[in-house]
Amino acid sequence: MILSETTSRLERGLRGELSALAVLDRTTRVLLDAVPADVWCGVVLDPSTLLDTGGQHESGFPESSMRRLFEIEHVEQDDVDNLRALTRRSGKVSLLSRSTDGRLDESKYYREILRPLGLTDELRILLRHGPRTWGLLVLCRDAHTRPFSAAELAVAEAVSVPACAALRRSLLLSGVDCGPLPDAPGWVVLDGDFGIRSMSPTAQHWLDQLQEQHAPGRGEGGPYLLRALAVQARGEQAGAGAHVRAPTGTGRWISLRAWPLEQDGEPAVVVSVGPTEPAELTALVLDVYGLSPRAREIAQHVLLGRSTSEIAGHLGVSEYTVQDHLKQVFGKVGVRSRRELVAELFFRHYLPQLAHPPLSTDGRLLSPEHDDQG
Repeated sequence: MILSETTSRLERGLRGELSALAVLDRTTRVLLDAVPADVWCGVVLDPSTLLDTGGQHESGFPESSMRRLFEIEHVEQDDVDNLRALTRRSGKVSLLSRSTDGRLDESKYYREILRPLGLTDELRILLRHGPRTWGLLVLCRDAHTRPFSAAELAVAEAVSVPACAALRRSLLLSGVDCGPLPDAPGWVVLDGDFGIRSMSPTAQHWLDQLQEQHAPGRGEGGPYLLRALAVQARGEQAGAGAHVRAPTGTGRWISLRAWPLEQDGEPAVVVSVGPTEPAELTALVLDVYGLSPRAREIAQHVLLGRSTSEIAGHLGVSEYTVQDHLKQVFGKVGVRSRRELVAELFFRHYLPQLAHPPLSTDGRLLSPEHDDQG
């Protein structure tokens, strides 16, 4: 009864056009009524890198825990319920006490993150569709709260389905942003403790649009995404760096790239922050629509203006097969023709980057006076 009531209530709450942050907020609040927690958070993930790209952290872990948490999660990646390990399993939920067979002390995540905070167990819920993971819900309990039950895990798994659908939908439901925009990436320099040493106004502009929410007094060191990316960049081989794409609250996507370096003899990380290029965006957008790999490939050929016969020849399949996949594409995207497909993707995802060509090439915002002068 609780399971069906919770999922029905959540499905009602997730109707309409919601931001990713609103999806996480509504999902966790409904879930917490059935599965209480003492510490909880919801995270938006880049499905390509599994790095955090925003989230609801008002009731999450304290700032003091985040650097070590990111190191365990994104650099060392060797704990039993590491996010990357979870994505290789079939289920959508994982309970740390079960994963360790009750031997929690064998988990360094438990020893170094949960136990110092007085937390006794952690439930992780993947928001996954097919091979892609778009978000993560984390619920923790302390010694004063009863252990998670099998019934609660069943509720959590059921909730993941509508929550994932709504989260993926939120990444598509964006209108055209007609405001002035920077035309080049900005930069951020982080110190050895991953605090912000310096930042350009353009980077601040983009970071302000990330979908990340904190409790008062937290998040003053910048978005968790910055620190997660910096931790991974520091753990990579020299020169490799780290890269992630993140959705903004307006539906646009930004790309962040980080490289470790030394500045004045001290360790540092430099991060570029700017709009995602269309070439990067295409595959991600098509993946969000839930297309199969072959359907995505055909859709990309359509965007390049190729005919059915040209696509069939290029892929070595029949024209009937191409048309069959196109029907799937049209149905998933919600259009009826090639023209509507191109228009939908262009006006929703690409026009925002072209509608108002900015004045400068150094990242300054478009000046209204110069805009009037052409």
